[in-house]
Amino acid sequence: MQDFEGKVAVVTGAASGIGRGLAERFAQEGMRVVLADVEAPALDAAVLELRRAEHQVIGVRTDVADPASVERLAQQALQAFGKVHIVCNNAGVAGGRGLIWESSLQDWRWLINVNLWGVVHGVRTFLPIMLGQDEPGHVVNTASAAGLLPGSGIYGVTKHAVVSLSETLYAHLQLIQAKVHASVLCPGFVRTNIPDAARNRPAELQNKNEPPLNPIEEAIRARIAQAFAAARPPAEVADIVLDAIREERFWITTTEDFDEAIRGRVDGILARSNPVPGLLL
Repeated sequence: MQDFEGKVAVVTGAASGIGRGLAERFAQEGMRVVLADVEAPALDAAVLELRRAEHQVIGVRTDVADPASVERLAQQALQAFGKVHIVCNNAGVAGGRGLIWESSLQDWRWLINVNLWGVVHGVRTFLPIMLGQDEPGHVVNTASAAGLLPGSGIYGVTKHAVVSLSETLYAHLQLIQAKVHASVLCPGFVRTNIPDAARNRPAELQNKNEPPLNPIEEAIRARIAQAFAAARPPAEVADIVLDAIREERFWITTTEDFDEAIRGRVDGILARSNPVPGLLL
């Protein structure tokens, strides 16, 4: 896709972080943008700011873990703008603690519901619409460098699944010679508030009577917080994504250090050696 003026983009997780950066960047290209997020106050604030900048946007509160909610998102996008050309299945959460076999079922369900089922629902809902338009289009699924490297607990499990889903999506679109293309975004650390994702965690998936963090967990949390604080801003990631859509490029990465680690892991797999130690933990 080369011409963005007047096209329609739908972005989930658009109230903050990478999603907010994507929505703003698409609007700057002259696109009409549908911002979707589960956090209503932040969503309203994002929409208001973009409208003040005279961009054509709407906001739709959406829980990507709920297929009916994603269906409503698609319906409202079509009612507002008539078509959909770019879909960014970007909403994501992080959480869980301790050794992976000690992780609660609530942690597993919460992360899988948002990080994996959210992408599944987006693909199943929007691809038939986009293919039926018979126009150029693009789907971007947000995974993570954690989807290409070992470690990262439940979060890494979900992001590996998003990578695999996206590879299959890309192959199937190629198989039918579709005008719609697909990419998977695998960023390193980006300056977002995903470490505070628990603010939107459903009550029924909360862990009850959790013990305080142990010293190892506290050290890991501190290390991750430092990495996020020093990370690149979402606007830079949005520029990278836009270029990838123009080039119809499948793989979208953002950090050379992670690129080297990914190559090292692949070399290890080919050599049948042990995996590279996890970088994100």
